[in-house]
Amino acid sequence: MKRKDEIRYFKIYKPYRVLTQFTSEGEKKCLKDFFDVPANAYPVGRLDYDSEGLLIITNDKKLNHLLLNPKFNHRREYLAQVEGIPTEEQLKKLAGGVSINVRGEKMRAENCEAEWLRIPPKVPDRNPPIRFRKSVPDSWLRISLTEGKNRQVRKMTAAVGLPTLRLIRTKIESVALGNMQPGDMIELSRQDLYNLLRIKL
Repeated sequence: MKRKDEIRYFKIYKPYRVLTQFTSEGEKKCLKDFFDVPANAYPVGRLDYDSEGLLIITNDKKLNHLLLNPKFNHRREYLAQVEGIPTEEQLKKLAGGVSINVRGEKMRAENCEAEWLRIPPKVPDRNPPIRFRKSVPDSWLRISLTEGKNRQVRKMTAAVGLPTLRLIRTKIESVALGNMQPGDMIELSRQDLYNLLRIKL
């Protein structure tokens, strides 16, 4: 039996249109509708309501600082389904750092890795699915970066003319979704999680 004060770690697949918190807001669903974790456990970092994918939930307060402080440069990887087919020029602009607006101020995103996946990745169906338009093709990008500003990936792809239709965070360092489905949760040991995050105990 787990003690109430025991430090625990979970990786989850946050579904689409779910708040990254354990308290409801109106009709919007939140994490407590899908995940049963200790009352003192909270998500480390955030994912937008309309984004999906990997989140870490824990009652280890130290991890919040170690993972979110920019000086530690933890890499995050996303799959972005975008409107349009990327050109080499657009991919170079993305990788080289584009200008985006953050809380009313212009800032330049740091360099990142941006790759067009010519073979679409195998991802879970989304409910509801994206709006399909016959006249406008869509494509998938893999984007890897160490920053985490508000809606940053969406702003970056929009800045180069490739609006994001669907966004899935797949990795934080070596912590990966793998074959997880929306609503899945896996508990990890402290040793395993810290090793995957490249954090020394």
